[in-house]
Amino acid sequence: MVRRSKGYRSRTRTLFRKQAREKGKVGLSRLLRTYNPGDKVKIRIDSSVHKGMPHRRYHGRVGIVKARRGRSYVIEVAEGKQTRTLIARPEHIE
Repeated sequence: MVRRSKGYRSRTRTLFRKQAREKGKVGLSRLLRTYNPGDKVKIRIDSSVHKGMPHRRYHGRVGIVKARRGRSYVIEVAEGKQTRTLIARPEHIE
């Protein structure tokens, strides 16, 4: 028997799938949009960009921008009674 793979992107084939008109490169307006601390953002992972990608369990969640770190943003997401801190690039948030 072969052990089942449990990688970072396991079981994401349908979760990260794009619709027909969404395929291709990321638009500049999505990359150049700036978020300020305190803004609410939706985490929507773009599968065509691998850098700065949060874990798949946060796909579709809403978080609050806490700070900017380089090109990325520090986002706090509520998960049950805890808050998680994510670092995500602007391609994966909207």
